[in-house]
Amino acid sequence: MAEIKKSVQKQESKAIDKAERTRSGRVFIPATDIIETENEILLLTDMPGVNEKSINITLENNQLTIEGSSETQTLNDYNLIYSEYHTGDYYRSFLLNDTIDRDQIEAKYKNGVLQLSLPKSEKSKARQIEVKLE
Repeated sequence: MAEIKKSVQKQESKAIDKAERTRSGRVFIPATDIIETENEILLLTDMPGVNEKSINITLENNQLTIEGSSETQTLNDYNLIYSEYHTGDYYRSFLLNDTIDRDQIEAKYKNGVLQLSLPKSEKSKARQIEVKLE
């Protein structure tokens, strides 16, 4: 039998330098729903307990980074015995391709859900091509 050899080339991803965390505590990866429509991609990210002023969204080198923090709430005159809900920081990042119009990205935060609207650029939207008779 003839031996078949396949050549595989490794494609290096561009490393993005990120500083180490200096804040102690838990870091959660927030659950995110990704919805694609004809005109945009929506990211719905669960970040309960986060104050909208603590949310930081950055876009650098095609990497969209979402960060936020929630603080432990203390109740006066009560002593917490058991808790199933934990607080801490949220961190999630996504690599974007060239189909996103970076200048039109919008963010909204309501009831613990961060909604990011990533509009598609005009050149990447589907369009109907008319057939002409000759």
